[in-house]
Parts: sequence; C-alpha cells; structure tokens
Amino acid sequence: MSVSFDVSLSDVEAARARIAGRVRRTPAWRSPALSARFGRDVTIKLECLQLAGSFKVRGVANKLLGLTPEERARGVVAVSGGNHAIAVARGAAEFGVDALVLMPTATARFNVELTRGYGARVEFCETAAEAFAKAETYAAAGRISLHAYDDPVIIAGNGTTGLEFAEDAPDLSHVFVAIGGGGFAAGVAAAIKGRNPAVQIHGVETEGAETMTAALAAGRPVTIKPTSIARTLGAPFVTERTLAAARALFAGVHLVPDAEAVREMRYLLQEEKVLCEPAAASTVAAAARLLPDLPADARIGLVLCGSNIALDDVEALSRQFGVA
Repeated sequence: MSVSFDVSLSDVEAARARIAGRVRRTPAWRSPALSARFGRDVTIKLECLQLAGSFKVRGVANKLLGLTPEERARGVVAVSGGNHAIAVARGAAEFGVDALVLMPTATARFNVELTRGYGARVEFCETAAEAFAKAETYAAAGRISLHAYDDPVIIAGNGTTGLEFAEDAPDLSHVFVAIGGGGFAAGVAAAIKGRNPAVQIHGVETEGAETMTAALAAGRPVTIKPTSIARTLGAPFVTERTLAAARALFAGVHLVPDAEAVREMRYLLQEEKVLCEPAAASTVAAAARLLPDLPADARIGLVLCGSNIALDDVEALSRQFGVA
C-alpha cells in the first residue's frame, strides 16, 4: 500500500532552528567553469565542506537533540558504511552517547577509521541488508535506532541543505541531488519545492546502486545488492517513505555510469578545487547527460553532498576507469 511523504517545509525550518550553531552553513556559488561547459548558469552547493565531510551531521544533530536524557543513556545504533556512520560517531561523541555502528564488510578502510576515530564501536556484517536486520535486534534490546534515511527527524535535518540552497540561489530551475536510500534527496526536495514548487528536482543514482530506479519500476521498495564504486550510495533498498517522496517531488531519477562519476570527481577537484566523492560528482554527470533536454535558459543547481574519500582511492579509481 502506498503512503504519503511526511516531511514538510515547516519540519525542515524547525530543524534548522534546532541545529543552528552545530553545523556549518555551507557555501553555494556560481561555477564559471561548469556554466561555460554547460552553456547554462550552474550553481554548486558545497556540502562537501560540511563538518565530518557530508550533510549527514545535520540529520544526526537534529535527532540527537530531540532525544531525552534517558534515551541518550541507552545508546544509539546505526547502519552505514559511509557518511552516516561518520556523522553518527561524531554526533554521539559530542553528546556523550554510546554509539554502535553496523558496517558491511566491504566498507572502505578510510570510513572505518574515521568512524572509530570519533569513538564509535564498529561491528561488521556480510551485507547492508544483514546489518539492518541486526540493528532491529539492538533496537529491540533498547538502543535508539538512527536510521540513515527513513527517519523523518533525520530527513528534516538533512533537508536543511536544501533550505540554504533555496535561499542562496533562489532563481534555480533544476536541482540535481544524489540518491542513496533517498532520505537526503527527499529532504532537499521538500525544502526547495516548499519554497518554490516550480523547481524541478532530479534524483541521481550510479549504475549498480539503482535502489530508487528499481523501486519505481516495481512500484514498491525492493532489495538490491549494490555494486557501484559510489559506496555512499550503496543502500540495499529505499523505503515506502522515500519512494513516496520520489513520486511526489522528483521530476525524474537518472542513472550514470561509475566511470562518469569518477571523471567528474576529478573535474571538480581540478576546476573547483574541491574534493568530492563519486556520489557527489554523479550530479555533474547526470546534468551533463540531461543537457539536451533542459531549456536553454535553465538555471542548474548541483548538490555536492560529501567529501569522505581518501586520496589513494581517488588515484585507484582513476586508474581503474582510465580517467586522467
């Protein structure tokens, strides 16, 4: 049975007030290089410069601030092999909360080290789907679950990225944002379209991480085994909540090859002087692919969601895909 998306502009605005002073207001600026390349005005939202390297600290802060002292004392559990793990570890340390993070065994060492560096305990599971099942067991035993993309409080917090973008670039007509489990894109869409319903929100996935594409085709959430090198997009499934957001708020969901995400990651480092993950760079690749279908006067916004990637991995991916 289909459900309605339950995060509104007012929820995102309340989240911004709650987390004020605990996260960065990241910059958004017009990109001369991308504007010239695309032949259309392009503005980038540099959430890759956020604390702990991604937007995830916003949602985690919003959630932890809403917990009672008794709930904080029970500790938290989260499933993530990427930015949510890092943000949960950092947030838990800030609030003095015991954090347990369940990670797939394929998680990049860089992300494991960052998570442990903030003080969280890590347990490995064979797959993300197994980790989610184990998290339910820990939650039943008393820990507070911090779901990366199916908690409306976390979605609203992460959506504050979109609220800032809407204020700093109010004339955008098309915004591209990456989809993992869909919570971030949903929150960003709720904020931007809440301010201007005419803006078209374009979700982006990499091939091998097409959870939303598969769900839209099936008419329901389905479980996949992610194979994309964009590990931060490697959610095993979307949820009824995020699927409802995609149906209600997205103009479309676009797939791009891993190689193009890696190529654009290098482009952003060279032209914009910012280090981004392939997940963030996938928005550039999707906008480039969609250009023939965009109006000549389109004003494009690209959300660069995170920067947690080791330089060694940038070099290895570049060699893997023959990108120079």
